[in-house]
Amino acid sequence: MPSTCIVCQANSDELPLLKLHFQKNDYYICPQHFPILIHKPAQLIGLLPGAERLLPHDHDHDHAHE
Repeated sequence: MPSTCIVCQANSDELPLLKLHFQKNDYYICPQHFPILIHKPAQLIGLLPGAERLLPHDHDHDHAHE
């Protein structure tokens, strides 16, 4: 079974894929959809088991030390 993006189902022949190892399983996501994992992980509910427990990146915290 070829590796495919959990969002768009593109395979590694079409696009480069990033491998995620999560809960003892491997998942793949393409660079186009990788920002969803960081900024809007709730959009992965139903696509990535446990996504409902992932928190989005806190942009306010980035500038806390300036």
